This record gives sequence, structure tokens and C-alpha cells, in this order.
Amino acid sequence: MSISESFSIIPYSDSYKQDFKALNEAWITKYFKMEKMDYAALDHPKEYILDKGGYIGVAVLENRAVGVCALIPSQKEGYDFELAKMGVSELVQGKGIGKLLGQHIIQKAKELGAKKLYLESNRVLEPALSLYQKLGFTEIVGANSPYERSDIQMKLDLGLLEESVLS
Repeated sequence: MSISESFSIIPYSDSYKQDFKALNEAWITKYFKMEKMDYAALDHPKEYILDKGGYIGVAVLENRAVGVCALIPSQKEGYDFELAKMGVSELVQGKGIGKLLGQHIIQKAKELGAKKLYLESNRVLEPALSLYQKLGFTEIVGANSPYERSDIQMKLDLGLLEESVLS
């Protein structure tokens, strides 16, 4: 399967609630375990993300959700949003959908006036970390996380971002 004209990234709507949860639950349970914060965001995306001024992008291929990614207003001082809950279906991994989702989310953050983004991940997720680095994120040290699985935190200064990352 290749990315075609039938691919788009659209804003989340309630019709994608189950996809948002399933795409994230798939990677979380493959490598880790679901945590309290996961359930908060995945069971209640409207209340936990959207109603607080966040955004969720949904990658749709041939009328099926194949990827998701959220911008959650950040609780971390100095950061506007957290890039979070990015999941891409195993059926289409390696096709560039994660990169397109990441670029879309960064562009959306800029449109919302964000200056700095934050994310948390785990070093075992090497393809994800590689993607984040390609998008311009750099590792930071000393941040606390509510997630047991988080062993790396990264930041992106949108003011220093090269436009080539977004194309």
C-alpha cells in the first residue's frame, strides 16, 4: 500500500474516538502498559485535549484512520504544547505517515501561536525518536514525567525551526 490521493490529515471528530484510542493502545501495549494518564487522554480526548485548547490530527488513508497525533496544552513551564499520543497503524508504518503527521502537528502548533513544543518518549522506540530528531526535536535533561515509561524528553523551539523540516 502506498500513500495516494486518498490520503489526508484532518482534524479529529468524535467519529474517530475509537481509532484514536486503538491506534495508541496498540503501540503502548506492545512495548509498555497502559497508565492512568493514557486512559485520561484516550478515553476522554474532547475533555482532556480539545476542550483545553488542544488539537488532534487524524491521518486518513482510503477512508480509514491510520494515524493520530495530538497537541496537548503543556503543563511544563516554558512550553506551549506537548506533542503526544502519536500512533500509526502497523499496516502502514514505514510509509512516511508519521513524518507527515509530525509536520502537520508542528504547523498547527505554529498556527496556534506556539513558540516551544515538548514531548516524552522512551529510548526503546528508536523509529519514533529518529522521526522526532528529523522534525527538529532535541533531547532535554531533568524534566519530570507522570509516565512510568518515559525515559527521554525532547523540545522543539519553533522560532529556530528550519522550514525544510516542514516540507
